[in-house]
Amino acid sequence: QFELVESGGGLVEPGGSLRLSCTASGLSLGDYAVGWFRQAPGKERERVSCVSSSGGSTNYADSVKGRFTISRDNAKNTVYLQMNSLTPEDTAVYYCAATAAIATCDGVIVYWGQGTQVTVSS
Repeated sequence: QFELVESGGGLVEPGGSLRLSCTASGLSLGDYAVGWFRQAPGKERERVSCVSSSGGSTNYADSVKGRFTISRDNAKNTVYLQMNSLTPEDTAVYYCAATAAIATCDGVIVYWGQGTQVTVSS
């Protein structure tokens, strides 16, 4: 059974940090580019970051550039999203997804995680 499991979400004050993890089971995550997506209430799901299968290429949405860092450890079958300087606008359910591509997250999404809630509030 193939599964992506996110963890690390929670409640944090504005200006705080969280690190999300996306761990795969039943598949080799290193064969896929992996993206982090988020969906806030009443809004469409948006991609916030992507990392290529090797980890050599990353990209970010303008809204998180300079604050979020995506990385991966293929030996641990895990992708991370370090989120710093969080604001209430970052509140959302965060999902990781593996794409049918190695260099870009623009391909077909083949696996989704179940999501982890991030709430930024004082």
